[in-house]
Amino acid sequence: MQGHRLHWWQTRAFVVAVVIATMIPLVWPTVPPLVDLPGHMGRYRVQLDDGAHRWLADWYDFRWAMIGNLGVDLLIEPLAPIFGLELAVKLIVMAIPALTASGLLWIAREVHGRIPATALFALPLAYCYPFQFGFVNFALSMALALNLFALWLRMGRLGRVQLRAVLFVPLSCALWVCHTFGWGVLGILAFSAEMIREHDRRKDRRSGHWLESWVRAGIGCLPLALPFAMMVLWRSGDHVTGKTMDWFNWRAKVGWVIMVLRDRWMAFDLASVTVLFVILLKGVRDDRVEYSRNLLLSALFLSAIFVLLPRIVFGSAYADMRLAPYALGIALIALRPRRGLSFRGASTLAALGLAFFGARLVGTTISFWQFGRDYDRTLAALDHVPEGGRLLTMVGRACQDTWTYSRLEHVAGLALERKLAYANDQWSMAGGQLLTVRYTPAGAFAHDPSQLVTDRRCRGEWWRPLKVSLAFLPRQAFDYVWLINPPPVGPEFLTGLTPIWRSGRDVLFRIDDRTPPRVVLDPALLPLRRPRIIPRPS
Repeated sequence: MQGHRLHWWQTRAFVVAVVIATMIPLVWPTVPPLVDLPGHMGRYRVQLDDGAHRWLADWYDFRWAMIGNLGVDLLIEPLAPIFGLELAVKLIVMAIPALTASGLLWIAREVHGRIPATALFALPLAYCYPFQFGFVNFALSMALALNLFALWLRMGRLGRVQLRAVLFVPLSCALWVCHTFGWGVLGILAFSAEMIREHDRRKDRRSGHWLESWVRAGIGCLPLALPFAMMVLWRSGDHVTGKTMDWFNWRAKVGWVIMVLRDRWMAFDLASVTVLFVILLKGVRDDRVEYSRNLLLSALFLSAIFVLLPRIVFGSAYADMRLAPYALGIALIALRPRRGLSFRGASTLAALGLAFFGARLVGTTISFWQFGRDYDRTLAALDHVPEGGRLLTMVGRACQDTWTYSRLEHVAGLALERKLAYANDQWSMAGGQLLTVRYTPAGAFAHDPSQLVTDRRCRGEWWRPLKVSLAFLPRQAFDYVWLINPPPVGPEFLTGLTPIWRSGRDVLFRIDDRTPPRVVLDPALLPLRRPRIIPRPS
């Protein structure tokens, strides 16, 4: 690049400072305000309980199994006894954006020899929308995959290929156990890197070198292949459920790309994404900048898989959405000043990249602080719920998402985590989760998405209108009803329910009368057929 002197953004001190800075937004909130995380925390509580409280075994069935979705679940085992469950979860979650940032910068360093100024624009993707959605096992595996890919490149550069082959057999298996997605992405990145390396070694020897490079790259990646057998064993069992569907939903895919930095302020988030695409365009139109063939091929492979993936894979929703920010991140760190040419604006570009990262970091910090206050206010209701209370939670939402996505959809999981109370937000899919729900008296209110209620019947969704949920609530199965940001409902639906806590629109009721309310429902609120509750595991 530009001589032998390291610029300020290429030094180890700068990288360490950036990695530490990425954790700042998560310092203030007691519970990281990620959409699905409270639901996972409820599962961790059952996992750690180990039969100490009999009623949890009456409600849930928790069984260890070798599945490709165990990252945080396993880390909680040694860390929770030391730090307590909530702090252990917070420390693990704080490590995810830090590892993501370190992985992106390390890859850029290995591919380009120095960290290019343009790589700083990729740093805000450490808080991409899939992470904010609370896909913590997935996000952890992707952060680890980026760092493992950097290690793969480094060992190849140093000529330690045989040692790398031995080392990456257990590493790839561990990454698969963390989450299957991370292992798959590592394989794609490693294959594309090996393909370019083999092509460069053979391009002057004979024609047809691309096919030979393809084959040799596949052979070079065999140390990463053992999890294929683990995948077959996992997905071939009779206990495994979950459909794969919703292919080529182009409108959704375009939306996922636009929303890679979605957080709270739509204008700010869309402007930030625009900045990223302007930087990518610079690599096409500016003759002082070029793309690394290695990382450009990786970004193209990831983009192709994003296009080909359906929205739901084995019952796990938002499968394609999760890949979009990482394909974009790889494309951004693929940019570098063209070899042989000076780039006098590099320092200015690096300063702009750092300012962009800082602005996103400040915005995320403020946003998470506000979400944290919402958690604190809402969770005050749990002071009035006894340990082991049979609690039914209903969280209001609109049929159409607003840009500022609520972080309270799985707040019931924190009632399970803190008060060992029943949580009807748990995902229940055999083979996809370690926990399944067994509380049959709850009926159709046993698990996710029964905790979500609306003001009307939403087309194409399984959420119930609040009036329907209150009318058909199995009062014999529960002792408390917790309404969070509910839509308006008449007093006739609340007969026999005594309010014991209020905060704004949120209300905690005690069920004093088990008699169902005598109400007449608008037929427009009722589903055309009996609703079937479909889990949405993360």
